[in-house]
Amino acid sequence: MVEPRIAVAVVTMGNRPAEVDALLESVAKQDLAPARTVIVGNGCRLPEFARRLSLPGEVTTVDVPENLGCPGGRNVALARLREFDDVDVVVELDDDGLLVDADVLRRVRDLYAADPRLGIVGFRIADEHGETQQRHVPRIGGSDPLRGGYVTGFLGGGHALSTAMLAETGDWPAEFFFAHEETDLAWRAADAGWKIRYCPELLLQHPKTSPARHAIYYRVNARNRVWLVRRRLPLPLIPVHLGVWTLLTLARTRSAAGLKAWFGGFMEGVREPAGERRPMRWRTVWRLTRLGRPPVI
Repeated sequence: MVEPRIAVAVVTMGNRPAEVDALLESVAKQDLAPARTVIVGNGCRLPEFARRLSLPGEVTTVDVPENLGCPGGRNVALARLREFDDVDVVVELDDDGLLVDADVLRRVRDLYAADPRLGIVGFRIADEHGETQQRHVPRIGGSDPLRGGYVTGFLGGGHALSTAMLAETGDWPAEFFFAHEETDLAWRAADAGWKIRYCPELLLQHPKTSPARHAIYYRVNARNRVWLVRRRLPLPLIPVHLGVWTLLTLARTRSAAGLKAWFGGFMEGVREPAGERRPMRWRTVWRLTRLGRPPVI
């Protein structure tokens, strides 16, 4: 059993200094110190606390003058870690999250040490009362958030990525900016034969939020979904997937302005270039279906 080297990456816009301070303190309290920690100021100069905070291992800070969105900021962290070429697993954490338990990084290390084909590990996201929102459970329907196992996707708020997997699949889709970037990466990982595992024992405490709090939510959610399927699904499944999600959106959305923005984003996704088309193989479709989530839902 080879023990992988662990790095931690945090991307922040600089508007949550107290939360980032608490998150980094929880990283410092881990019983396995990360080999490296990278903190990215996404469209901002990092507050001084991030520069002077005492953390175990090597700490690198990067200021990016332009906000590159969630996936773009994470790619900056991955690129910096790749320059060092001395880590095997990257744990990415939301800047307003908190590692409640002190053994999270050690458990991540042990999971990857036991399975060389483990590509992605998803954490359980729960608020300060221990409640996990259903949208944070990577399964269809009212699934038990405490049931772990192999799944088809993961949550961006807290997860771990194999650097060997990323070398094969590529990094985050930066052009997505926000929404569905996790699914794009998960589908690429699954198509390349990497496993995705949901581990509810790995807890990230995170405030209860709604994705619709972001002003751009409805537009980019629709645009990115169209881009996602244009990039990753076999041609016969594209209209099925988009048809299912159009019906779900009509049934769920109560805001006329939200629906208008959604359909505007949908048409933007149709008109604008989606990027490289690399559709998954049919055997990957079957594999995802057997895991409980066919890629049309």
